[in-house]
Amino acid sequence: MASRDVPAAAGCVLGSSREGRPVQGFRFGRGPEAVSLLGGCHADEPVGPRLLRRLAGYLAGLDAEDPMLTRYQWWIIPHINPDGAIRNAPWQDPHAKAYDLGRYLAGKVRELPGDDIEFGFPRDSADPGARPENRAAYDWWRTCDRPFALHASLHGMGFAGPFFLIDRAWEDRCEALKASCRQRAEALGYSLHDVERHGEKGFFRFERGFASRPDSKLMAAHFEALDDSATASRFWPSSMETLRSFGHDTLTLVSEMPLFILPGVGETPGPPDLAAERWKRRLDGWGRELSAGGAPDAISAEAEERGLVPMPVRDQMTLQWTFIAAGLRQTRAPAA
Repeated sequence: MASRDVPAAAGCVLGSSREGRPVQGFRFGRGPEAVSLLGGCHADEPVGPRLLRRLAGYLAGLDAEDPMLTRYQWWIIPHINPDGAIRNAPWQDPHAKAYDLGRYLAGKVRELPGDDIEFGFPRDSADPGARPENRAAYDWWRTCDRPFALHASLHGMGFAGPFFLIDRAWEDRCEALKASCRQRAEALGYSLHDVERHGEKGFFRFERGFASRPDSKLMAAHFEALDDSATASRFWPSSMETLRSFGHDTLTLVSEMPLFILPGVGETPGPPDLAAERWKRRLDGWGRELSAGGAPDAISAEAEERGLVPMPVRDQMTLQWTFIAAGLRQTRAPAA
């Protein structure tokens, strides 16, 4: 996929963002299995959109009889958040092999909880409250003439190790999927992230590196417990919940690839994770230095000396694609 650019005429405009920018979608193939891939819900997580643009370019260049097009029907939204992409552009070099910590800390912009595109999809076809980006995607998905076998929303994290979130309804049917992702991560030299959140926000730990994906109702319950009813009331369904609400047993996945690897974090399934707490204090300190006029390059150099390193974009993409491909194999596997 690395050398393919998506042709400008290959996609279609699904709708507009809040600020009037186009939201593009790409559809390829005529196979029996429909696959939905989504990127950019959080615009400070740039690797998912980069992978999906490359995938769209790759699919656009295939022969019509290629198995990728005769086996699958691809529905791809590389970046559902074009307004957020503009705000994060100063630190997101579109060709970067890895991202710079100082520039990231100085420039990342993210919607607050309750204004999160991932949790902004219509509750039903008549729901007037959803964001326009979400409505555009929802209406497009509804035109699909077959069930979606798989939906993957490609996300990332600032700091951790590779982490894979799987639909809880599929927890007992994903051993092969987990094995593929685990083996590829280990072959690349990574230690999988691990955390035990006891269901907070919908995160139930399966095993090291794997947990259930978040849930809008449990996200709202989290903020209700914090006595923040205003934020809780603003959580709409996620893309994962939306695709499953169409009445099919869609396997939904969320990738969480870190931009930066934190040494020692996740070696035990905290909280508390003492290594993570130490790194958080250091990161908060660097943030204060930047706010006071510190130089991003100096922050990046100090971080490297301390062992905090960026995760190469190529490795992030490799693990995202491994997750998608393993998910597709899993949907075709016979039930145990």
